[in-house]
Amino acid sequence: MVAPQDRRHVDEHEPDYRFTLANERTFLAWIRTSLGLLAGAVAVHQLAAPFESVSARTALAFGCVVLAVVLAGGAYFHWRSVQAAMRRDEPLPGSVLVPILSTGTGVIAVLASAAVVLS
Repeated sequence: MVAPQDRRHVDEHEPDYRFTLANERTFLAWIRTSLGLLAGAVAVHQLAAPFESVSARTALAFGCVVLAVVLAGGAYFHWRSVQAAMRRDEPLPGSVLVPILSTGTGVIAVLASAAVVLS
């Protein structure tokens, strides 16, 4: 029987530290983007005076917060799956974070444009 601390996959090995650090930098870039979206949400909700409608400001801020949460969570799971693939010498997994970020940012931009035009 395998001890709990030795349950790692038999074919796993420690990857080159440069790849591990690059994977970590990518994770941190996604986290910075998420933090930027959170800052944008606060700015829109507190400082966007041109929007006469409080609901428009709230909707934009909420969209930024949701996108930030999705990116932060997705960044962790992507980092973990890339790290596991490197340890097993498997092809690196694709990421859904790029289309999520581009679509989410586009939707938020359209909402912001509509709010500006309608105010």
